[in-house]
Amino acid sequence: MSVVTASDGTLHESAAPCVDPLGDPFLRTRFALPVRPATFLRRERLVRHLGQALLTPLTMVNGSAGAGKTLSVADWASGLGQPVAWLTLDAAVQSPGMFWAHLLQALRTAGAPVPGEIGFPADAGQVNHTLLTRLAAELGTRDRPVTVVLDEFDRMTAPEISQQLEFVLRHAGPGLRLVLVTRTEPLLPLHRYRAAGEMTEIRDAELAFTPEEAAALLELHGLRLSVRAARDLVDRTRGWAAGVRLCALAAQRSPDPEAYLKEFEAGHSTVADFLLAEVLKRQPDQTQDLLLRVSVLNRFRADLANALTGRDDAEPILAGLHRENAFVEDLGHGWYRLHPLFREILGAHLRERSPGLEPELHRRAAHWLRRSGSLPEMLSHGAAAGDWEFTSRALVDDLAIGQLFTGLRSEDLAALFAGLEPGTTSLATDLVRAARDLSRSDLDRGLVHLRHAERRLPAGTSEPAPARLSCALLEALAARLAGSPDRAEQAADVARELQREVPADLLDRHPELPALLLTHLGSARLWAGRFAEARTALDAAARSPGGAATALARKESLEHLALMDYLDGWPGRAERKVFTAMTETERFGLPQPSGCGLGQLVLAAVAVDRNDLGQAEALLGQASESAAPDPVTAAGRSIATARLLLARGRARAALAATDAAVPADVDSPWARSQAALIASSVQLAEGRPQAAAETLEQVAAGQPTCAVGAARARLAAGDRHAALRLLDDVTARGSSGPAVLVRATLVRAQAANAAGDVATARRLVARALTEARREKLRRPFVEAGAWAGPLLAGAPLHALAAGWLLPAAAARDRSLPPETGAAPVLVEQLSARERDVLRRLAQTMSAEEIAADLYVSVNTVKTHLKSVYRKLSVNRRGDAVRRARELRLL
Repeated sequence: MSVVTASDGTLHESAAPCVDPLGDPFLRTRFALPVRPATFLRRERLVRHLGQALLTPLTMVNGSAGAGKTLSVADWASGLGQPVAWLTLDAAVQSPGMFWAHLLQALRTAGAPVPGEIGFPADAGQVNHTLLTRLAAELGTRDRPVTVVLDEFDRMTAPEISQQLEFVLRHAGPGLRLVLVTRTEPLLPLHRYRAAGEMTEIRDAELAFTPEEAAALLELHGLRLSVRAARDLVDRTRGWAAGVRLCALAAQRSPDPEAYLKEFEAGHSTVADFLLAEVLKRQPDQTQDLLLRVSVLNRFRADLANALTGRDDAEPILAGLHRENAFVEDLGHGWYRLHPLFREILGAHLRERSPGLEPELHRRAAHWLRRSGSLPEMLSHGAAAGDWEFTSRALVDDLAIGQLFTGLRSEDLAALFAGLEPGTTSLATDLVRAARDLSRSDLDRGLVHLRHAERRLPAGTSEPAPARLSCALLEALAARLAGSPDRAEQAADVARELQREVPADLLDRHPELPALLLTHLGSARLWAGRFAEARTALDAAARSPGGAATALARKESLEHLALMDYLDGWPGRAERKVFTAMTETERFGLPQPSGCGLGQLVLAAVAVDRNDLGQAEALLGQASESAAPDPVTAAGRSIATARLLLARGRARAALAATDAAVPADVDSPWARSQAALIASSVQLAEGRPQAAAETLEQVAAGQPTCAVGAARARLAAGDRHAALRLLDDVTARGSSGPAVLVRATLVRAQAANAAGDVATARRLVARALTEARREKLRRPFVEAGAWAGPLLAGAPLHALAAGWLLPAAAARDRSLPPETGAAPVLVEQLSARERDVLRRLAQTMSAEEIAADLYVSVNTVKTHLKSVYRKLSVNRRGDAVRRARELRLL
């Protein structure tokens, strides 16, 4: 081979050189496309995106170590059907002369003729302008562009290489397509290419595996797992390609691969080996120390990291780690976080390298976060440090103790403080313990802690207002749970005074506190039978601002208002309030309280009035899973259960349901009168009308429902005049709802019918039907007895009853059977898309299958299902299908 040195310092030769500028032979592996393993998964979406590399001068594939950059680009390049100049860079090719010598060799290896006049670098450390100009000019004359892939370009740290490369790229024009595979942002002027639309970018987010791709990859490893299991793996690894592959390899050796992928200890795995070797140990000692220490944090700023290290160099280190794609993500506004799997591995490594350091790091983080005002994160770190006094005091001082009751963070806070050590005693820890227990409706334990806290608050105490206001809030809740309205009023009065002492901005940050106070006060007033005062407090709570923070208080208030509407005889109004209450929590995605929701009990009672006994039983079944949280709910459950049992003909069981004592400090007039109403109905069913009348007349004063029941009993006892006097008193009050008026009108009609005045009886039944039809009140007509059957079967009353009270075929019937009633009526109609979802639900399709069938997202299907369940008043898919068939929707 003849080599000639030109006057410009470049080398020219008649044939391509076989050695680099240092005299070493070229290594063929640097110019070969990497071999894809047999388990490599071709991802068409990446191939399609990389296809744009042929349309733009510059393509950058920028991702972290193990993100799958190289194999994805190699897979794309192998399928192009045309040569690609591939160059894998390393530490030996970092100088300009070596870089350009290898790039020219890559072009020759790919079959791109490089004329001898272009030259060849003679100096490993230098390259002249003439070579670059000739190369750009040569590439610019090509009819078809040359595609060049530079793998591991992040190793090229010399600025002059980036400048020279950009010069060639710019002047080669359409003759060159450059693909950079890198962990860091190259030093090229990327902003110009982005602004001109001449750049294709693929980053970590796009390189990450989707659950479907992860499932396909696992299948290539012989693991047939559900997409759900694959999704769990993707969530844990964030779709990081190396993590998914390494987990798949490890799972192959496990007897239960799905359990392994869900529960493997990241700190002791091949994934840990990879990240520790490829990421952590490649960093300087100070960077390693910083990464290990911040592994205790979900997110962090530079100054927070400095607080953990005791140094002041975190800002440049974190910025550099992010640029290098070293598993440090920039969240914006100065905040960072570690990749979750990397963080998990670093945490395990920290515990091994520095035993006992972790609690101290949590303590430092808690104190820094307390100063910065980040309460939720501060609490978790304070608890992890075991510093319960500091953590409890922060919660109380921030007036955030009400968050244990809002549904937003209730479960998290309860779990956080579940570890509160018994030996830690102070005002703050006693208040937190009381709140934790009262949030579970554990009144006895909660009161013990609350009384301990109150003893630490003597008269004239200098304790800050937030602690005293928190104490008043818990006292109001305890009074509500105990059924003690006077104590609730006193606590509310104290709270109102203390709110004036709390800084306005602090109170504004916690709208849940006044909303909760009003709800507790309203519930206690309701228990005492002071409905007007209860409505004042509950209406105010139901209108509380604050969005999600006050949604649960608004829901509870609306349910209490619904109960009062039901007790006053307004079932439709009660039902609408319950549905509104449900949407309060649904629209914010708050967890629906399980067990005995008051709203479910009201709906059950309304269902009994409509003679929809199956629906009432289903609702009561859901509501009886746990103990009632307060006397109002306990009494509501007792009443709804007794009404259902009575409708089923189980009189003795109904009586037993109302006999169950509701624990409360004071008696409730409405609960007592409702129990008397059930007892009277049982006595009437047993043929003891005199006893039935006397039972109700003891509580009839001011209770229209009881007065109507007493009138019915008096009429059964043959005292028509006494019955009508009782009904006249109800009419004179003039504020009763349709459920009361329908029953009262039917008793008058029965009296007229018994006196032989059939015309008046028929007119009164017509009035009752007109009033009842709006509310679908069927039960009063069943309770009326056989006398009403002939009237309802004849014209013109049949027209008023047909379709909702009587089936159309009942026109010829001469009596009304005990359980007569049309099919249940759906109050709120399903939308067309909700019906589509319901039909597929009946075919036992999963949410994923429904989503695929309807071409919508799984989240959209879940939203429709929530709405369907709410409108059908069910909680499970089986109940939804059964209910839909009852309603003839399927």
